[in-house]
Amino acid sequence: MVADTKTMTAQTAVIDVSEATFEREVLQRSQTTPVVIDFWAPWCGPCRVLGPTLERLAREASGAWVLVKINVDENPRLAQMFRVQGIPAVKAVYQGKIVDEFTGALPESQVRAWLKRIIPDRHADLLAMAQALEASNPNEAIARYRLILGQDPNNETALFNLGRLLALRGDPEGIVTLKQVPAGSQYGGRAIAGLAIADLVNAPTEPAEGSEGLFRQAAAATRRGDYATAIEHLLTLVGRDRAFRDDGARKALLALFALLGDEHPLVGPARRRLANLLF
Repeated sequence: MVADTKTMTAQTAVIDVSEATFEREVLQRSQTTPVVIDFWAPWCGPCRVLGPTLERLAREASGAWVLVKINVDENPRLAQMFRVQGIPAVKAVYQGKIVDEFTGALPESQVRAWLKRIIPDRHADLLAMAQALEASNPNEAIARYRLILGQDPNNETALFNLGRLLALRGDPEGIVTLKQVPAGSQYGGRAIAGLAIADLVNAPTEPAEGSEGLFRQAAAATRRGDYATAIEHLLTLVGRDRAFRDDGARKALLALFALLGDEHPLVGPARRRLANLLF
């Protein structure tokens, strides 16, 4: 469904189209690659605002979609065919059909959100494979998330998942990566909450007595991926010594819950047990 990005250049990411080239550059191209049409005119002020944004995003997409520019003054029949009432008018075409559209000079954030709705995620399969590998082969999952980010540094799912896997094993890069997750993204809240895991996974490895010993056992279990044992130790510590590390066991649990996610089978029951301990 996605064009071969190796053959996509900065020039072919943005194409000026006329009636003579419309069928080839829009209808035929859209059979395999989403085409975004920008209907514009030189005299249109909002067009001069939106146009450069679309062009930059098209080049940034590296072939995931192609931007077609149509001057309505020079191609009135195309504008009429697409029922353009005002400009700039943007139409997304896939397999010869309009799949979405908007009119007016939207800010870049809204344009990006619109594009996410209409452009297929070319990394979806790789993401699915990486997520499936997390439990059985976390090293391979980490490698795949790195691969995705190498091709798409703004992939928030890969960024968050890489950060949390590294953070849970005690790798300092994990905390650095979690801090790079945009606060406004769907993972922003979890990434911020998960930063507190550093206090747990950075605990010393030497054996200790009492609350400190239990906390270090929880840290070791977390680093090796034994989250059930880590949660048990931390819940025991919450019930026994809330003053330890300034309520450190509860904070570590909340960070662990944020990184594992509510869909993890251990999180729901552990949250309920924590609530019973606290209230």
